[in-house]
Amino acid sequence: MKSQPRLADYLRHIQEAAEQTLAYIAGMDLAAFQADRRTQQAVLFNFVILGEASAKVMDAYPDFMARHAAVPWRSIRNMRNRVAHGYFKIDYEVLWETMAAALPELLAQLPALIAEADQTVGDLPSDAS
Repeated sequence: MKSQPRLADYLRHIQEAAEQTLAYIAGMDLAAFQADRRTQQAVLFNFVILGEASAKVMDAYPDFMARHAAVPWRSIRNMRNRVAHGYFKIDYEVLWETMAAALPELLAQLPALIAEADQTVGDLPSDAS
């Protein structure tokens, strides 16, 4: 049986994707971002990672998710769905505002969440026996 990644791993994936996204857009404004397809592609890929990892937390660790309801788990997952399935009509202004406002806030929350997850004994998904 293949072992499942732990909760802390998913949270670290979220943290890394958010940090990389902000690093990609550092020093840019919206106009520069809209003109830079390469950066757009890199950002979109990281939003897929953010959403996938958030979905894993939601599916496998609902108790943890409920304890941390201030984290917009569903919104993160929904943004991933818009990027992955609506790639032909992405609103880059909305994406920019999300990066500028929501990612720094999320990054501020993650160290405490990761620390809690690292301390959790029996850090198994809820459906594991």
